[in-house]
Amino acid sequence: MAGLIFQKTRARAPLRLGLAGGGTDLSPYCDQFGGAVLNVTIDRYAFASIIPRADNRVCFMSDDTGVEESFEIDQPLSAAKLLLHRGVYQRMMTEFNGGRRAPMTIRTTVDAPAGSGLGSSSALVVALVDAMRSVLSAPLGPYDVARLAFEIERIDLALSGGRQDQYAAAFGGLNFIEFLSNDRVIVNPLRVSDAIANEFECSLVTCFSGRSRQSAEIIDRQTAGLKSAGSATIEAMDRLKYDAIEMKRALLVGSIPRMAEIMNDSWKAKQLTASGVSTARIDELFQVALNNGAQAGKVSGAGGGGFMFFIVSPEHRFSLLHALNEAGGQATPVNFVNRGVETWQV
Repeated sequence: MAGLIFQKTRARAPLRLGLAGGGTDLSPYCDQFGGAVLNVTIDRYAFASIIPRADNRVCFMSDDTGVEESFEIDQPLSAAKLLLHRGVYQRMMTEFNGGRRAPMTIRTTVDAPAGSGLGSSSALVVALVDAMRSVLSAPLGPYDVARLAFEIERIDLALSGGRQDQYAAAFGGLNFIEFLSNDRVIVNPLRVSDAIANEFECSLVTCFSGRSRQSAEIIDRQTAGLKSAGSATIEAMDRLKYDAIEMKRALLVGSIPRMAEIMNDSWKAKQLTASGVSTARIDELFQVALNNGAQAGKVSGAGGGGFMFFIVSPEHRFSLLHALNEAGGQATPVNFVNRGVETWQV
């Protein structure tokens, strides 16, 4: 496919809140015991644009981090600082363009920083993969896009992490996702009434506690613990998986108080999976939340910083938002989105 001709292509993939079960999507736990997570996508996105060029160069740009780099079409890309851009470009050119590089600009931005706990890095990879799928007319469905994004991050680039983020971004919505042996993944969209979905949405508050700088280290410690049979890490993961199943049941019947009870239990189990999941700042904001009407809360993602979220009665949501912001957090309401990655041409 030499001389690839294409239109300017854009994609966006939603970020997600990890409601329950996060960590059970890590190997080797999910390979041996099976993992299960409950998550929901929200109105924060990773955006990607792929723009044709006429100057025989490949340009990677990240507007939110201020990084821009340009290479000759045949120049090695090993020096690229934007690893996700490089990883997707190389894999897609190799697999779907006969190994021939095409000149283009790959430009991105994300509505949350890396290490936010909202799956922002994986959502960006999903957006990039899906945009390239459109450019290259690659025959990929949402399961394929998610799997390919996972392989680029975890295998090609050897970045630590699990599997849920790629599938959440590819499918969108409120999902119970099972991770089974032999790399089998089943995405189960939950069919809840509008009344239940609206009440749950109005009962959530997110708060940015500060950028996580420990998430990869925490994941590595969790993975190390999982390799020790009978360890406390495995027992904690078993609890997290059980909590995901129980929270799904509570959500389907609209029992938000029961969801809060499970979330509190799940947060305790999460802190047992590795050191560093919580921090003094997280504990401080958690106490502020509990003192101002929050019924439950946890960190979204591996921990060590990033976004926290809380369940609160809608009558007390405003006062909780105010208290968290007064304490120096960045608190906002939550808005769910039901669509996964979307790609279009202009």
